[in-house]
Amino acid sequence: MKFYWVDGSTVSVRAENGEVVISANREGLLSLANHFLTLSESSTGDHFHLDEYNSLEDGSVELIVEKTE
Repeated sequence: MKFYWVDGSTVSVRAENGEVVISANREGLLSLANHFLTLSESSTGDHFHLDEYNSLEDGSVELIVEKTE
């Protein structure tokens, strides 16, 4: 799967009080929308991982998005 990031994207993910909060600027939201669309149309991959070492802002918790049948 090939994911496209819009220039200037900022995305962070945090867990607090049993909730997951995803914070993103406009470019980050467009990038995430692309990721979800790419995953939904993929026949080869069933999930993707994002973390502070892979595209998320420092201090973010890992985010795993998986496709189910």
